[in-house]
Amino acid sequence: MRIFLAVTVLLAGITGALASEVGDDGLHKQAWFATTFRDIQEDMATAKAEGKRLALIFEQRGCIYCRQVHEQVLTDPEVRDFIKANYMVVQYNLYGDEEVTDLDGETLTEKTAARKWRVTFTPTIFFMPEETNGKKDVGASTVAVMPGAFRKGTFLDMFQWVHKKGYETDEGFQRYHARRIVERREAGEKNTD
Repeated sequence: MRIFLAVTVLLAGITGALASEVGDDGLHKQAWFATTFRDIQEDMATAKAEGKRLALIFEQRGCIYCRQVHEQVLTDPEVRDFIKANYMVVQYNLYGDEEVTDLDGETLTEKTAARKWRVTFTPTIFFMPEETNGKKDVGASTVAVMPGAFRKGTFLDMFQWVHKKGYETDEGFQRYHARRIVERREAGEKNTD
């Protein structure tokens, strides 16, 4: 009986440690996500001033894939530390009513921005360019989009590929990712894709 209780307490502690915080809006939260006025041009300037890139993540209440990303990927120290050092991440609610100012100056709500930018799945991450002329909206300005929940290897590879400006080279993301899988295997590292 004592062993059973000890195992139960241990498992409860592990489960509690893995659970991510959920906000009043029902979205899973990371303490290091940026809270802004959702003016994309302003957020890009802030990120640039901090030596970072802007990434916008769309999520929704009850999304099991969003929970998976928060609990299994964003809590991984390698992933978390890389993103925190190189990106300013702003969270959006797929069905939210918070005001958003698009790059083209249009004022929207989160949910109308999601429709305008063609978000069809959560989580979806938009990777913004370092600079923009303000003539195109977010959907037309992104340098990459990650639709869906991926495991650590793919997730981190995408953030690294954008950080290295892989989108400006002949090596598209799929080729970069395939190369990184081979490199990890040859280095004896476990692939987590």
